[in-house]
Amino acid sequence: MSRPLLFLDLDGPLNPYAAQHERRPAGYTTIRVPRESGAGPEPVTLRSRTRSLRVWLNPDHGTALLALPYDLCWATTWMDDANKWIGPVLGLPALPFVDFGDALLRERPDTVHWKADPLLAYADGRPFAWADDEQSEADHTHVTAPALLHHTNPRIGMRDDDFTALAGFAASLTRPT
Repeated sequence: MSRPLLFLDLDGPLNPYAAQHERRPAGYTTIRVPRESGAGPEPVTLRSRTRSLRVWLNPDHGTALLALPYDLCWATTWMDDANKWIGPVLGLPALPFVDFGDALLRERPDTVHWKADPLLAYADGRPFAWADDEQSEADHTHVTAPALLHHTNPRIGMRDDDFTALAGFAASLTRPT
């Protein structure tokens, strides 16, 4: 059996963007991504064109992610830009990414997250975990494949208990039932 996928959102799980603006969390480093790069989730506005996007990253997360028994895959609005700006800081190799295409940031009337169907299509029946800060009960109901929808707090990012939960789910897939 192949390893499960780990779909990684960036903002929230790896970049605790909702932390107090003036207080970088312990263990994190700050990178600045030029807004004109097009990277990141925020649309460029007239006011923000000259300012860079602040991203907090914990370099230890790369080692922790690589130690998990998953095939890693970006599931972020950054798409391939995560390989340019984020992966090197975390010590990650270039990772595949989900191209959200027309689904990108498109709200659904059933409140299922706009990422859900593209992730299901990408997984194509393969078990997966999805680390994000935006899943809801509608997503848990919608995703019926063997999956862990793991919510992370965008004020603190991924912690040891998050990595433990992800490892536990992967281990549960290999245990006989």
